[in-house]
Amino acid sequence: MQIGHPAGAAQSDASPHSNGGAHLASLRVFVFALFFTFGGITSLNDVIIPKLKDLFTLSYAQAMLVQSAFFAAYFIVSLPAASIVRRIGYMRTAVVGLLTMTAGCLLFIPAASSSLFGAFLLALFVLAAGITIVQVVANPLISMLGAPQTASSRLTFAQAFNSLGTTVFPYVGAILILGSLAKVDQATLSAVQLAAYRAAESQVVVHTYIGLAIALAIVAAMVWANRNKLVEHTSPEGSVFSAFGLLRRPRFAFGTLCIFLYVGAEVAVGSLIVNYLMQFDVLGLGAEAAGKHVPLYWGGAMVGRFLGAYVLRICSPGKVLAVAGGLAALLLLVSSNSTGAVSGWSLLAIGLVNSIMFPTIFTLASEGLGERAAEGSGLLCVAIVGGAVVPLLTGFAADLSSLRLALAVPAICYLLILVFGWYARRPLQNC
Repeated sequence: MQIGHPAGAAQSDASPHSNGGAHLASLRVFVFALFFTFGGITSLNDVIIPKLKDLFTLSYAQAMLVQSAFFAAYFIVSLPAASIVRRIGYMRTAVVGLLTMTAGCLLFIPAASSSLFGAFLLALFVLAAGITIVQVVANPLISMLGAPQTASSRLTFAQAFNSLGTTVFPYVGAILILGSLAKVDQATLSAVQLAAYRAAESQVVVHTYIGLAIALAIVAAMVWANRNKLVEHTSPEGSVFSAFGLLRRPRFAFGTLCIFLYVGAEVAVGSLIVNYLMQFDVLGLGAEAAGKHVPLYWGGAMVGRFLGAYVLRICSPGKVLAVAGGLAALLLLVSSNSTGAVSGWSLLAIGLVNSIMFPTIFTLASEGLGERAAEGSGLLCVAIVGGAVVPLLTGFAADLSSLRLALAVPAICYLLILVFGWYARRPLQNC
C-alpha cells in the first residue's frame, strides 16, 4: 500500500529544532529507514492473507479480518499517538512505536503455538499499533528536518523509500512464507494431524517475523542513541479530539471520506492479488509465483509517484485525481470482465494510478485549514481505518458471489474519489 503521507500528519505541539546540518543528515537517514520499514511490513499482509487462509481454511471474508485487525489500529491509536508526541517528543515516540512493532512481531511465536487464527489477529493489531505510532512521528518529522522550501522534495524522497519497502517485502515474503505452502487437503486430516500441520506451517511465518523483530530492535536502539540530536519543546496541553470540529467543513469532510475509501480500495485490491492471479481463468499461477507479482502492484505506485510529481506541476490536482479515480475504476471493470493476461495485468496496473491519490486527496482536503492543518492531518490519519472496513466488505462480496464481482466494491470507492477530484478541481476560495 502507499503508506507515506503528506507533511504534518498528526503533528503535535512539540516543536523540534536541529543542532546542525550533520545531525539533520543523520536523522533523515533514520526517518527514511522508518518509511521503508512500515511501508514494507504493511504490504507484507498481502502475503500473510493467503497463507492464513490456507492454514485455517478461511472464507475470503474471514481472511480479510487480517486487514481489519491491522488497520483498526489506525482508528484507535492515531490520536493517542499524537498525544504521546506532544508529551515526550518525536524521537522518543519513534522508539515507543518501534518497540511496539517488535512486540507485535514476537507475538507471532505464541500465536503459532496456539494454532488459533485469533491469536494471529492480535499479533497483527499490536504490530499495526506500533506502525501507526511510527507513522504519526515520521510524516511531520521529515518535513522539519531541513529548510521549509525543500520540505516537499524531502517528503517525496521519503515516500520513495516507502514504496521501495512495499515493493521488496512482498517479493521476499512470497519466497519465505508462500514458498512452503503445502499441497495438503486438510479435509483428509484427523484433528491431531490438522493441529500438527498448522503448527508446522505456522513456523514459516514465525521465523519471518522473528527476523523482523530483531531488525526493528536494532533500529529502535539506533534511534534511541540519537534521540538528543533533536532538541524539542514538548507541551502536554490541548485536546487530541478538537480536530473533529473540522468535519463541519464540507470539503474537508469529503476529503476525509475519500482517504477512508482510497486506503480501503488500495488494500482490498492488494489483498486479493494472490488469490485472484491463482484462478485458472486469470493467470493460473501457484501461490509463490502469484505472490511474486504483488510487488508489481506496489512498484507501480513507486513509478507513478515520480511521474505524478511532474504532472501535478502542470495540471489541476483535482482533475488529475478525477482521472486517476476513473482509470482505477475502468481497470477494475476490464479485469472483472476479461480473462487471462488482460484480466491479471489490468488488476496489477491499478497500483500505477493509485500513486498520486493519497497525497492529492490529502492536499485538497487540507486546503484552507491554515493553523489547524496539523489537527486535520491527525484526523486524516484516523481515516486510514478504511483499510480495515473496505477489504472486509470486499471479502463478504467475494463469498456471496465471486472474486470478479467483488471488485465492484473498490470500483465504487474509486468512482467516489473521481467525484471528489472534480468537486475540488478549483482552489478553495472561502476558508
